[in-house]
Amino acid sequence: MKCLLLTLAVALVCAVGAIVSPQAMQDVEVPKLAGTWHSMAMGASDFSLLETKEAPLRVYITSLQPTPEGNLEIGLRKWKNDRCVEEKIVAEKTENPTEFKINYLDENKIFLVNTDYSKYLFVCLEGTSQQNLACQYLARTPEADDKVMEEFIHFLKTLPVHMQIFLDVTQAEERCRV
Repeated sequence: MKCLLLTLAVALVCAVGAIVSPQAMQDVEVPKLAGTWHSMAMGASDFSLLETKEAPLRVYITSLQPTPEGNLEIGLRKWKNDRCVEEKIVAEKTENPTEFKINYLDENKIFLVNTDYSKYLFVCLEGTSQQNLACQYLARTPEADDKVMEEFIHFLKTLPVHMQIFLDVTQAEERCRV
């Protein structure tokens, strides 16, 4: 019985280190990500991150632009004081080509998880201090692809942390437009 408890404890300790980091792609061609994107769906490990229209990570990514330094400029819209506002944040490149450092709220990393450069991109934002995770399905057109939506839902289920909320942005009434 002691062996069983010790094994369980070791397994739990090991699992804690893998709570939020999704399995990203092996490589990414950042220049191919340049251009317009549309947020199609969002999932998060913490209900409060997406719960209301002004929730911290309910952001609508509108564009990705590589910088000359190899960073990624992210254009987004979000609700603030009952108005839709545009913002830009810079995600700094790291040694891992699919991972970028960001300083947006409490989120510290952005992972590029899966893409067909001309159709869709799955991205996840990770907050290391609170161990939060939020992911989005982005599309090149304003219409969601049902097959890609199913793939995104399946992807969320494979994450090592339970995604507590799923928001189909294509059905949202308050879609943020400037």
